[in-house]
Amino acid sequence: MTIFFSLLVLAICIILVHLLIKYRLHFLPESVAVVSLGILMGAFIKIIEAQKLANWKEEEMFRPNMFFLLLLPPIIFESGYSLHKGNFFQNIGSITLFSVFGTAISAFIVGGGIYFLGQADVIYKLNMTDSFAFGSLISAVDPVATIAIFNALNVDPVLNMLVFGESILNDAVSIVLTNTAEGLTRENMSDVSGWQTFLQALGYFLKMFFGSAALGTLTGLISALVLKHIDLRKTPSLEFGMMIIFAYLPYGLAEGISLSGIMAILFSGIVMSHYTHHNLSPVTQILMQQTLRTVAFMCETCVFAFLGLSIFSFPHKFEMSFVIWCIVLVLFGRAVNIFPLSYLLNFFRDHKITPKMMFIMWFSGLRGAIPYALSLHLGLEPIEKRQLIGTTTIIIVLFTILLLGGGTMPLIRLIDIEDSKARKRNKKDINLSKTEKMGNTIESEHLSELTEEEYEAQYIKRQDLKGFMWFDAKYLNPFFTRRLTQEDLHNGRIQMKTLTNKWYEEVRQGPSGSEDDEQELL
Repeated sequence: MTIFFSLLVLAICIILVHLLIKYRLHFLPESVAVVSLGILMGAFIKIIEAQKLANWKEEEMFRPNMFFLLLLPPIIFESGYSLHKGNFFQNIGSITLFSVFGTAISAFIVGGGIYFLGQADVIYKLNMTDSFAFGSLISAVDPVATIAIFNALNVDPVLNMLVFGESILNDAVSIVLTNTAEGLTRENMSDVSGWQTFLQALGYFLKMFFGSAALGTLTGLISALVLKHIDLRKTPSLEFGMMIIFAYLPYGLAEGISLSGIMAILFSGIVMSHYTHHNLSPVTQILMQQTLRTVAFMCETCVFAFLGLSIFSFPHKFEMSFVIWCIVLVLFGRAVNIFPLSYLLNFFRDHKITPKMMFIMWFSGLRGAIPYALSLHLGLEPIEKRQLIGTTTIIIVLFTILLLGGGTMPLIRLIDIEDSKARKRNKKDINLSKTEKMGNTIESEHLSELTEEEYEAQYIKRQDLKGFMWFDAKYLNPFFTRRLTQEDLHNGRIQMKTLTNKWYEEVRQGPSGSEDDEQELL
């Protein structure tokens, strides 16, 4: 019954997204619409249960294990796989600083603030490890609505990549920090000094972060070499199957050896997109893009729907003072993360981060699915402590999605940070539908097939490549990716043309096909 209920919720959400696109309600982000639908469905189920017509309490409860095993890996892998590599690697230093050190700063400020306010009897009292666990999980940002607004308004691409890149790495870092705090909670730390506890936590975090990242990177590089030297291009089904296996392989391996599967699968997705993807046939390249987008969309939609349902299905413990202080600390922690680090980075960046960009980055620190799932995953005792953290997390997530997410577009227009061309648009042209945009787009950089001569002319002889970008173009990319001959290009085009012609012939032979229909299509 649980599987049926989950699929039913997902089907209703897909219909909702379709209606948003059909009736051109582009001003409403899909995440907000799906959460709102989940709230309405939760209220309806509550009414049914009150009338004793049915009991779906077990079905509507969100299981954290389902999230971490089934829903989160496709979302994280697709995020890494769909990155715009040029802007990402050009800003890798800034993104890493914000996502690693910035997230740690935010976690310490929120966790430390909750701990000391609790000791002063201002709010509900939590111990040090529980406070740090909550500070870590609530530091995971998910600016889905903000990124959609950025794309719609054509804001500075560097600002877009800083926010998007930080949010991707930040999710993995937040999960590792939360796992670190959980590990300290499970161990008996009563006889250990504070300094030793800090060093132990730091060592655990570094092992999880760099060990998982290295494992994911290694798996991605191995997949590139396998598909470079084993030619599966003529059998796209086998090629696609191999890609799916390598996509999930680092997650299972990392979890099996007590590392972070999420961190491993993220770096594997980035590496496979940068190298392995260009060893695939054009058919499999398109298939991978569309399959990952579809699966990630369904997983994200499912999580946001259950987030709305949880308002009525989750046993709550609400304390006004705890919620208000947590919101204040979250906003303050985000500010201490963004502004000082931005000023520091400007000493080393050619493209400076302006005060307006800093303010938008601070404002775009929305919380989403990952804090919600992590809050349910925490095994805190007594049960009222777990309920308090779960309820507070849901309120903060809804507060940031609805208030900050809804206020991003007016704020961008107010401080005049959008592109001059976008400024001339009519408001009706603004499209916040992530599904519609991604469904109508095939990334050209992911379909490039270059011969040896074309690659050398396009990349190696460029004078603007520096540092890792130059090293990658000169040595790594030629080693891990296939340089195609003219015969390979010819065979790839024939394969695509054959499949297209076969599809067209089947359409012509269909019961509704007619010459008039063909003329209309042409």
